[in-house]
Amino acid sequence: ISFSAIFLMVCIFALRAEYQKRKLAKEKDKFFDQNGGQILYRQIMSKQVDTLKIFTQEDLKKATNDFDKSRELGRGGHGTVYKGILKDDRVVAVKRSKIMNVTETDEFVQEIIILSQTNHRNVVRLLGCCLEVEVPILVYEFIPNGTLFEFIHRSYGSPPPSLDTRLRVAQESAEALAYLHLSMNHPIVHGDVKSMNILLDENYMAKVTDFGASRTLPKDAAQFMTLVQGTLGYLDPEYLQERQLTEKSDVYSFGVVLLELITGKTAIYNDGPKEGKSLVWSFLLAMKEDSLEDILDPSIVRAGTETLLGEVAELGRMCLGPIGEERPSMTQVADRLKALRSTWREELVLDRAVTEHMVVHMPPVAAPMPWDLASSSSGAPSTVPYMSGMGIEAPR
Repeated sequence: ISFSAIFLMVCIFALRAEYQKRKLAKEKDKFFDQNGGQILYRQIMSKQVDTLKIFTQEDLKKATNDFDKSRELGRGGHGTVYKGILKDDRVVAVKRSKIMNVTETDEFVQEIIILSQTNHRNVVRLLGCCLEVEVPILVYEFIPNGTLFEFIHRSYGSPPPSLDTRLRVAQESAEALAYLHLSMNHPIVHGDVKSMNILLDENYMAKVTDFGASRTLPKDAAQFMTLVQGTLGYLDPEYLQERQLTEKSDVYSFGVVLLELITGKTAIYNDGPKEGKSLVWSFLLAMKEDSLEDILDPSIVRAGTETLLGEVAELGRMCLGPIGEERPSMTQVADRLKALRSTWREELVLDRAVTEHMVVHMPPVAAPMPWDLASSSSGAPSTVPYMSGMGIEAPR
């Protein structure tokens, strides 16, 4: 082959590579504009958003090892989440959505802006996004201890969580949703509340996540027409029927999570030969027949918890009311859980103090006579009452 032929081939290859590079850059620019990148960029420059970073596709490919399957943290109805490591060694969760969940660019950008400005310890923080791909990629803070679903249902063979832990997680999750519902001038309705969308951090603090189905309600609007999204077993029947997404839709779904916490059952569960039973239906039937204890998680049912569990169950029943307007608000739910947990913890402390007082003031057991030692092989019975499984945590 002559030198000129080789030179020509090299030139053709270089031109083709440059063409592909420019084509890719043009495509990235198209997606960036299509996904509201210019609008978001102006917001950042004007300091309306100062906590959000715009990542390049290359940044996130490097962070996730090109979205390697071994980096997957989970798959859901709205996309796949990967564990990523940024250039500064920060560990993050990178979410690639399956579909675009909003049709209007301005609405999408507004939701990103609002989520980036949420500041609550029980809401997973949005750190940034990548807009130069067909479907925007979102970057969240990394939460290490898995989902509440895995924690409740002991997916990894761990011991059952204590009653106090369950109440705390319920309270924290309720407070997060209450915060979203009262957020700024535009209430945020989550739209897919479930135990899989509540994460647990290194201290097992609850963090609400996955806003793929969330909507910001128009100012002064009580409801929002939308295509039905959500998860079977958690969906508000009123929302299913009328397609009206409201804060009370989240309340219903949270009620199902509350049932999971006190029963240890999944939203749709198997009961022997009976498959696909509805936890809500079984719970409401148990409440009607005054047989609540039959459906509760045996690991948290013991002397002294009956009243508390009855109160939590009643709160769950109120959340599951058929008429949305008659359900409590998430603020009321959070306040009620806080009050119940506080009262119960006070009772535990009092019971413990009484027990310790009894032990300290118990008359000493008389020493056995020598002939008793020879005739008996067993020691004196313990005078300390058996106390186990209360699982009270340090105050938060």
